[in-house]
Amino acid sequence: MKHGFIRVAAATPDIRVADVEFNTEKICEAIGKACEMKAKIIVFPELCMTGYTCGDLFTQDVLLKASQEALIRIAEYSADKDILAFVGAPLTVRGKLYNVAAALNRGKIIGFTTKTFLPNYAEFYEMRQFVPGPEKAGYILFQGEQVPFGPQILFEAVGMEELVVSAEICEDVWSPVPPSIQAAVEGATVIVNCSASDETVGKDAYRRSLIAGQSARLIAGYVYANAGEGESTTDVVFGGHNIIAENGAVLKESARYSNEIICSELDLHRIAGERRKNTTFQAAANGSLMRVPFTVSKEDVQLTRTFPKMPFVPSDESVRAGRCEEILTIQAVGLKKRLAHTGAKTAIVGISGGLDSTLALLVTVRAFDMLGRDKKDIIAVTMPCFGTTNRTYQNACEMAKKTGASLKEVPIADAVSVHFRDIGQDPDNHDVTYENAQARERTQVLMDIANQTGGMVIGTGDMSELALGWATYNGDHMSMYGVNASVPKTLVRYLVKYAADAEKDKELKRVLYDVLDTPVSPELLPPKDGDIAQKTEDLVGPYELHDFYLYYMLRFGYEPGKIFRLAESTFAGDYDRETILRWLKTFCRRFFSQQFKRSCLPDGPKVGTVALSPRGDWRMPSDACAAVWMKELEEI
Repeated sequence: MKHGFIRVAAATPDIRVADVEFNTEKICEAIGKACEMKAKIIVFPELCMTGYTCGDLFTQDVLLKASQEALIRIAEYSADKDILAFVGAPLTVRGKLYNVAAALNRGKIIGFTTKTFLPNYAEFYEMRQFVPGPEKAGYILFQGEQVPFGPQILFEAVGMEELVVSAEICEDVWSPVPPSIQAAVEGATVIVNCSASDETVGKDAYRRSLIAGQSARLIAGYVYANAGEGESTTDVVFGGHNIIAENGAVLKESARYSNEIICSELDLHRIAGERRKNTTFQAAANGSLMRVPFTVSKEDVQLTRTFPKMPFVPSDESVRAGRCEEILTIQAVGLKKRLAHTGAKTAIVGISGGLDSTLALLVTVRAFDMLGRDKKDIIAVTMPCFGTTNRTYQNACEMAKKTGASLKEVPIADAVSVHFRDIGQDPDNHDVTYENAQARERTQVLMDIANQTGGMVIGTGDMSELALGWATYNGDHMSMYGVNASVPKTLVRYLVKYAADAEKDKELKRVLYDVLDTPVSPELLPPKDGDIAQKTEDLVGPYELHDFYLYYMLRFGYEPGKIFRLAESTFAGDYDRETILRWLKTFCRRFFSQQFKRSCLPDGPKVGTVALSPRGDWRMPSDACAAVWMKELEEI
């Protein structure tokens, strides 16, 4: 279970209604295949020992006895198998018939989870044959042994405290208060469901959202195995719709009407980390549920689940468009409120022809439109200096004019040269002082123009730069309201592209597209042959890697070794192992050493699940040590 990953499976075997021998053979085959696939948990459909659609045959002793004997054989088959299996079966206890999920491990039946809610409406009539399970779990005598029996039993993996499994059965999860809620509150990290949910038009979409939603609500993994072909089609059809979900995301889903086994890896460390962070997830200190141990070996698995290269950016184009619109609106609404509250007469935006300042200008334009104010009160300031290229200068000027802002040009080369003279800086020494003096001069110009016009300086820096500390302290690091403060660099690009795609003015559209094609650069070093000489990603590393690191470190609290593993898998073919490791070390080192810049950030709107505001999402001492994180990377 390296890095918390455990492989699970949901299986829909071929069955024959009431043919227990045939069904037993197919269930054992599926367990064997799941073991070959390195799964540690496998879940089968509801009543798959006999078939869910047996109807009044469930009153026949011969069927019930055959099912009971078959369960014992399947348990014996599992004796040398490294797996926990849940098999749906009918079970008679003290003259009553129950719908149960039998838990099998290392040759034994270690528990019977009972179905709590029996549907008795529309096409369902389970209360004709079955009774609901007891309120609390106890023990029954089964084949001469005391076996746990009842709802919400917690199956705990020996030596793996984060692997706690609990079962529910079909209708349980469709009820207003599913049993899995209490199980999760008392520690279950994985919920399994033995189900027989028939197909009707549109039901698959609801089922998918239900399982994903329950996994999100419980902050858990959810493994759902559904009845499929082989069940009776007298009145209904079953599609074998299997789903594996985690924290609201569907990791794997079977094709309907095709009996199959699906596998994926649940991330138990992520689940545990999310629960620790979520103070509304109230875990029971002294739970009342029965706990049953089971054993599976700790074994590393090759990941089959994938991770997006740009976790901040939706891969689906239509979803991405909606997300971009929402983010731009959040940014603009935040700025609108701040402008109205302060009574600012103008908004001052330093524009460079780069991505960040372009986004800040577009957001400011939106805010002015919301306020119904004249966009001439947006003062777009271009401040050419030693590293400014004609391309970025022209784009900045054209953009300001086309958005309706007032363009103001303030060349700063002379002022910076005087400053160099005053502090004794050799202008031919292109060191950090040479670069930062320009950034601080630009901020001074913006602040003073804001004072002159009764305005507010709008910050342009993005979250990726803040994470890395790639900002000049009290230079571009400072503003009066930072609209991009929680927008990562990879997302900035898509927001600008979204705006460019929607732009009706052909010339402004052209400029925005050219900004997208311009290399990311602070332009603080003199150009080479008229082109940008200083490319940020050559110096600090690719932003797609840094945003990937940032997301998994802050969103889920992953350790560096795990982040490296995910990055190596995700970016295979794009970056080699050494490159990924080098930039991850850079990220960790800079993230810790540059916290002092984040500790005094201006206000700015949060737009996503990850943010670095020292007043909100990320409160970290500026002198926290990175030694533990760096040590793990050195050992890779």
